[in-house]
Amino acid sequence: MTAYLGRIPAVLGSVFGNPELRRVELAFAGFNAAEWAVWIAMIVYAYDRGGATAAGLVALVQLVPAAVFAPIASTLGDRHRPGRVLVWGYVAQAAGMGLTAAVLLAGGPAPIAYAAAAVAATAVTITRPAQAALVPALARRPEELTAANVVSGWIESLSMLLAPALAGVLLGVSGPGWVFAVMAVVAVASAVLVVPVPGPPPAGVGDAPAAALAETAESLRLVRGEPAVRLLVLLLGAQFVAIGALDVLYAELAIGVLDRGDAWAGYLNAIFGLGGTLGIAVTVALVGRRRLAPALVAALAVWLGAFVVLGVEPVLATAIAMLAVAGAARNVFDVAGRTLLQRVAPGELLARVFGLLEGLTMGGLALGSLLAPALIALGGAELALLGVGALLPLAALLGGRRLLEIDREADVPVVEIGLLRSLPLFAPLGPDVLEGLARSLEAVTAPAGTVVIREGDGGDRFYLVADGEIGVSRSDGLTATLRRGQGFGEIALLRDVPRTATCTAVTDAALYALGKDDFLTAVTGHPRAAEEAAQLVEARLAPGPAGP
Repeated sequence: MTAYLGRIPAVLGSVFGNPELRRVELAFAGFNAAEWAVWIAMIVYAYDRGGATAAGLVALVQLVPAAVFAPIASTLGDRHRPGRVLVWGYVAQAAGMGLTAAVLLAGGPAPIAYAAAAVAATAVTITRPAQAALVPALARRPEELTAANVVSGWIESLSMLLAPALAGVLLGVSGPGWVFAVMAVVAVASAVLVVPVPGPPPAGVGDAPAAALAETAESLRLVRGEPAVRLLVLLLGAQFVAIGALDVLYAELAIGVLDRGDAWAGYLNAIFGLGGTLGIAVTVALVGRRRLAPALVAALAVWLGAFVVLGVEPVLATAIAMLAVAGAARNVFDVAGRTLLQRVAPGELLARVFGLLEGLTMGGLALGSLLAPALIALGGAELALLGVGALLPLAALLGGRRLLEIDREADVPVVEIGLLRSLPLFAPLGPDVLEGLARSLEAVTAPAGTVVIREGDGGDRFYLVADGEIGVSRSDGLTATLRRGQGFGEIALLRDVPRTATCTAVTDAALYALGKDDFLTAVTGHPRAAEEAAQLVEARLAPGPAGP
């Protein structure tokens, strides 16, 4: 455990040392805080007006439209730059929360407040699919992608612990209206953070987009036709049925079983979030791992064991310990499962796949809130706890050996594909061509001061900058600086001439090299890519910034 804790600074340094990932993750922290806080505030508002029945109905009013809208909203991430979609999503959330705040603070009709809150809850479904499509294109190395997913999991776990506490303070001081008002400001801050991170061009940019409903149907066909994607989407969606059931069980366990009063329903919820936060020490071990299925299966076993113990011995000490253990196991399961899904889902459809998952998330929460009372009615809280514990392992067993096979086969180079797509030169290429190029890339480390290519030498490779800065200089005195998402070396390959510039590492740099034959076959074999290449060569040879 000490060794895992010692790796936390390195994981945080990897993610927050990438300026674009830092902005995305900080915005995601604001998003999670707002999502949890306004959810609690609206449930409290509804409960005060109609008790548990009203609270449950309002939860459904928010979840059902979100579940329907999520797959449709996810097509935005494939038709526009995912970073721009993130901005739009945060702005829409801020608008919905701001409208709800205005209604509540003005003492407006409750149905209008419920409707405005439903708008905010529906806009929430835009964020995770767009972020899932964006992050692989921002990671500089494959292990950085896993680290980013780990940090996102930490943020969600911390939010499950801290956001309810923040909402409670605001509710106690000023009421639900101010919770929505404060969180609207937080959503605006998230939008501002991601404005400078547009992300790569959408796959197929320039083609006439199909209607959103048609694209959603295409996404469903994709998931049905891809067993690995289908299994992981359903498995990840199943966890939210369990979480939805737990939201009801916290109250039943606190009041009906432990006889501790209403406040303990919130405390038990926070303890589950605390467990997820403590799981940080475990999820850090996933960074750099080629195989993730063992961690996923182990997390399911721990999850099941925690609820079996709690169901057999439902006392306060057991509840505190086992809910914390279950929260940690769920965090590991979620990080491993989402990373596997990013590895196997087609890169050009990542946003849609995660949009379907977002829809299943909302639907699963609603289903779980109905499942828990049914299990309680059949066999009391003990049976309900055992049922929740068995839910995820049973879902995994349905996948059988296929889950292990997915892990063995999940070697799609998503980081390299994202880097290629960020260059206009390669963006028009189809997914199969991009994946082939990504597999052909060779990682190159260039310490500061290294001359990568020299003016006048022969050219045999094209280079992409994954991290650091590359200085470009020519004998005529023109200079330039290249950074992540830019490339060099194409002129010598396309025109079969000596290198036209010298490229030197200004800082320690991480590069990917692509051989001449692979580069020319891909670029010259696609009309739009060839056109982009011609324009790039003309721009670099014209008077102005230097080019190689």
